[in-house]
Amino acid sequence: LNKNEFFQYEISAYANNNKKCMHNLNYWKFGDYVGIGSGAHSKITTNNNLIESREKINELFDILIRKTSLDKEIKYLIIYKKALYNADSVNENDLLIILKPVLNSNSVWKSHSLYLLAEYFYSKNQKQKAKEFFNQILQVENANQDIANETRKRLNRDLSE
Repeated sequence: LNKNEFFQYEISAYANNNKKCMHNLNYWKFGDYVGIGSGAHSKITTNNNLIESREKINELFDILIRKTSLDKEIKYLIIYKKALYNADSVNENDLLIILKPVLNSNSVWKSHSLYLLAEYFYSKNQKQKAKEFFNQILQVENANQDIANETRKRLNRDLSE
């Protein structure tokens, strides 16, 4: 690698022309990041203070959703990410309330939101509810094709009668 002008900047990362992976460098420099999903971890600082409170992180999500002028699809993405962030710690009604704006839209994030709900109920062994949400995905006009394909697999493999 050195012969081809690649230099090592991490234990297992090399770059040439100073084209380092900024994503990894953020972690090494203790930058902020938001983890979404099961077992995910976030590190957010304000005034050099780490924010670990789920309540405070949800307040920040709400500021983005309610008090910023973002494109509607970006807001739907943030709502979806808020639901992902909370999926392991809220009840089904709270999760449905978070996702309601996306579910009542024609957003490109609707199929993602339905999939999250379907997997949520599947993980709780509420297979009939899971099946209902999986079936809704197949009715979404602009459903993400990867999600639609995974939905078909799940329905055929785990939820066929």
